[in-house]
Amino acid sequence: MTTANQDTWRVNGSGPETGIPDIAGMPGGVKAAVEAVLMVVDEPAAPAELAAVIGVPEPEVLAALTELQREYDGYTGDGPEGAPRGFELRDVAGGWRIFSRADFAPVVSKFVLEGQSARLSQAALETLAVIAYRQPVSRARVSAIRGVNVDSVVRTLVQRGLIVDAGTETITGSLLYRTTPYFLERLGLGSLDELPQIAPHLPGLENLAEFEDTTY
Repeated sequence: MTTANQDTWRVNGSGPETGIPDIAGMPGGVKAAVEAVLMVVDEPAAPAELAAVIGVPEPEVLAALTELQREYDGYTGDGPEGAPRGFELRDVAGGWRIFSRADFAPVVSKFVLEGQSARLSQAALETLAVIAYRQPVSRARVSAIRGVNVDSVVRTLVQRGLIVDAGTETITGSLLYRTTPYFLERLGLGSLDELPQIAPHLPGLENLAEFEDTTY
């Protein structure tokens, strides 16, 4: 008996064994698949990369990107012509990525700045703790210690003024991060030497020393 999941995989050599889904069987097809991937990328995605992930020829991906770009700019789609979205699709640095439209920079800036007063999430607190106790440290090292990608959390901490870049790692060239005086101010500390022992306060992060000599 064929399941809906099996139907999703079965076309043009796609299937669980190839790791390539049947995009034609998904809502919106190639254009929607490209859009879905662009919503989660952290840096511009090259058409060839998108084509490999989605499992369609690169020209189809380029056509979808161009159509999405025109749609976001208000030239096509369901809305009235000339009514662009609040975001746009740009071809930059050899790849494509969705950005907030420059016209709305004041609104976005206000939202980001006001968001600084919000409480940090558990993920942000754990990431900040790793940076505080192992600074200067790269995002790759923090990700390895926490076991998850921390790119978005690090950006949040930078926006809040709690961490800043501290140069680059000599061997890998990775950007390093350290805490700021504002971090000490928020914790009521005079210096980093006053940081408490980590084990009693942050269970699960007491073995950070094991990662000291790990290379990334």
